[in-house]
Amino acid sequence: MARAPLLQLTDIALTFGGDPLLDGVDAVIQPGDRVALVGRNGSGKSTLMKVMAGLVEPDRGAVVTPPGATVGYMEQDPDLSGFATLRDFAAAGLPAGEEYRIDKAAEGLKFDPATPVSAASGGERRRAALARLIAAEPALMLLDEPTNHLDITAIGWLEEHLRSSRAAFVLISHDRAFLRALTRATLWIDRGVVRRREHGFDGFEDWRDKVWAEEDETRHKLDRKIRAEARWAVEGISARRTRNQGRLRALKALRAERAAQIRRQGTADMALDPGQASGKRVIEALGISKAFGEKILLKPFSLRVLRGDRVAFVGPNGVGKTTLLKMLTGALEPDTGSVTLGTNLDIAVFDQNRAALDPDLSLWETLTHAPDMGVTGRSDHVMVRGAPRHVVGYLKDFLFSEAQARAPVRSLSGGETARLLLARIMARQSNLLVLDEPTNDLDIETLDLLQDLLGDYAGTVLLVSHDRDFLDRVATTTVAMEGDGRAVVYAGGWSDYRAQRGEDEAAPETSRPGPKPAAAPRKKAVSKGLSFTQKHRLEALPQLIVRLEAEIAKLSELLSDPALYARDPDRFAKASAALAERQAALEAAETEWLELEDLAQKN
Repeated sequence: MARAPLLQLTDIALTFGGDPLLDGVDAVIQPGDRVALVGRNGSGKSTLMKVMAGLVEPDRGAVVTPPGATVGYMEQDPDLSGFATLRDFAAAGLPAGEEYRIDKAAEGLKFDPATPVSAASGGERRRAALARLIAAEPALMLLDEPTNHLDITAIGWLEEHLRSSRAAFVLISHDRAFLRALTRATLWIDRGVVRRREHGFDGFEDWRDKVWAEEDETRHKLDRKIRAEARWAVEGISARRTRNQGRLRALKALRAERAAQIRRQGTADMALDPGQASGKRVIEALGISKAFGEKILLKPFSLRVLRGDRVAFVGPNGVGKTTLLKMLTGALEPDTGSVTLGTNLDIAVFDQNRAALDPDLSLWETLTHAPDMGVTGRSDHVMVRGAPRHVVGYLKDFLFSEAQARAPVRSLSGGETARLLLARIMARQSNLLVLDEPTNDLDIETLDLLQDLLGDYAGTVLLVSHDRDFLDRVATTTVAMEGDGRAVVYAGGWSDYRAQRGEDEAAPETSRPGPKPAAAPRKKAVSKGLSFTQKHRLEALPQLIVRLEAEIAKLSELLSDPALYARDPDRFAKASAALAERQAALEAAETEWLELEDLAQKN
């Protein structure tokens, strides 16, 4: 016998001024459903989830749950007032004797339930809210960005828990690997309309692009019909004749239909400019260590970072990744060892705590009064990579409306706050980017753009992230902080790191990223006769060679256009110079690899 749905939405509509946020939404969640809820930042994902949870009343429509069905919602900003500890909050509502569930969830999610609420960080509060939901074991779980503030170990625990759970769930996340591993259906919210696809997140982007292509073709046909009918109306046929009135009314209806179509939100117009090239050696760390009292964060560790490297730092929360970043960039002195920074460095920092943003300033003031960026005083313009731009126009590049320009930073969502911080960073030239958790709250389209920008960026990147897919797409070297002060260097991204540790078999097939360029077949076992720096360089060079070869192919394809010089001589000149630079870098990298490989074989 068919079971009743756990949740049914019928003709849901909701408007907060302007275009409808939700319009005629119908959705059904069945027992056992595992649904990805996806869409652009600001499209209404979190609001729709709150409608499902009964926390937001729609303007129109019905939300129905059958008697006895329990629906649990993970709050983004949980209210812990009235509770002494995180355990008190998380265990509220549990039957007597079931509190052990909280300890089990807390162990997996990496927080201490005994922590006083007054001392708990925002991340600990969110983890306590997630533990509360898991312990309650509702029939339907509504999870809004559950992986934010979780490290990779905790994400893996949550992924395994949800995979083995009998509960249905609806999941909002920017973590592609997490979505691919867990979901079997997709709800896509786009301009107030929700579409359902009976497949998990894998393949969503191809489906989305196909829908948009069909929409563009339909709009193109409508525009052609309007132009044809408009020509008829002005080419001498009297509109006063009765037999023509119907056709004019049809033209008016076509124009009204076209005007009513809601334009898709574009992609943020972001760009990175490295300015002057840094020296070839960006950072040289020799034997650096750090301890705070009895806690050893880092035992003696050495690392050389060269221009163009993309170095990712991974490990559990609290292991010292941000501290190591600060030591490598000169913001914090190591207890032992030395850090030498290269020449001509312009450093830009994306701080996971958003400390560079004053919540009481408006977005306008954030860009036009930024002493840390060398911008002071009142102005209508912001200097963007050396050229003045009106602040509203620049904010629109990052998908902010004119009305938002005067709003305070505190009014922004998490994704909007991340985009504003990126706007600050990208307004200036920098050849060393330090990105501490840049992926939190960004939608998938913005993540794609950021990934592409980092791929084309001629500078150097130091990156902390728990997003496994993003690490695989960006990193050429991974520094794993494995606890007890140990930091180990691996070539490649997250999957490469797991493979080198012999752990890739544990990852489910669905959680692995798509195919990456194969490593050049030059990498062999490294002899113990090489120094640590030489070993690391020999391991890293194949990935660098692959990346340079891909960049050369891309530039060669661009320059193969015979009309490029006449159309855009400046772009032709820059592309030609970039091609020559990358060809020289490839030759140097291959020569260096051969020398190191020969040295390894001799030893």
